[in-house]
Amino acid sequence: MRTSLKVTLWTVGALVAVPVLTLTTTSIVDLVATRSELAAITPYGELVPVDGKEMNVVVSGSGADTIVLLPGLGTAAPGLDFGPLVSELDDTHRVVAVEPFGSGLSDQTDSPRTAENIAGEVHEALGQLGIDRYALMGHSISGVYALEYSRLFASEVTAFIGIDSSVPDQPGAEDPVPTDGTALLRSLGVLRVASALAGDTYAGLPYDEGTKEQMRFLTTKNSTAPTLLDEMDHTASNFASVSGRTFPADLPVLLFVAQDDADPDAGGWLELHENQAASVVRGQVVALEGDHYLHHTQATRIAADTDEFLAG
Repeated sequence: MRTSLKVTLWTVGALVAVPVLTLTTTSIVDLVATRSELAAITPYGELVPVDGKEMNVVVSGSGADTIVLLPGLGTAAPGLDFGPLVSELDDTHRVVAVEPFGSGLSDQTDSPRTAENIAGEVHEALGQLGIDRYALMGHSISGVYALEYSRLFASEVTAFIGIDSSVPDQPGAEDPVPTDGTALLRSLGVLRVASALAGDTYAGLPYDEGTKEQMRFLTTKNSTAPTLLDEMDHTASNFASVSGRTFPADLPVLLFVAQDDADPDAGGWLELHENQAASVVRGQVVALEGDHYLHHTQATRIAADTDEFLAG
């Protein structure tokens, strides 16, 4: 009996020790790798002062018209992620890819990630660059921020171009984005293991190996940092803040929509955008083959249609 109890206790102890040792190892590996990756990040763009901090922007091209690019939620390095689209647009426009606080090389911030605060910070960055007339081009959640932006700074915005952009009252808009335990999983190295198992998420996309490496490094830097987690926590309330809202009726609106969006909760996705376009005098919807990140695979078409729309 006593021997059996000893064996049982040893077995339980071993079962507990294995995951503890594994997590200790992955945690140490992640700590060392993170330090190495952060040291290997290469600066790009330019830093401008905003609200006592620094926001990174990438400016390219010298056209008479300016297009301001705003990223989707969780884009770790917008200035790099938008690269294929920037290279298509900057022959005919000045293009400004903004990296809001908590993304890319921009600082973190304690300011709550409300749509109003984010819009105000982007506006301050553009003001530092002397830019006061521009079209907003936003991916995903930036469709929500652009609605707030066009309310606050309507006199400066010449058009809105959405890249599979979020719309008010879309299915799931009221659902909170889960963030509990995310930072812990990062510190334990679990997210690094999961990322390794997922393989190259940029495979087949128009990025060179150096750029892909930098985007992975910046994912490590930003993906579980407090600013992004706070923005995720504000997602439902940011959607609620624009519920029922439309763009100003006289603002031209061009919306690129992914045909291949496989999200079962996105039923009526095209119709939602058609309704948004119909709420303004000059609205247009273009359905494109591809997933949510249309600017990765459809940059040439997006740029050509944008040129035509803005010229009109």
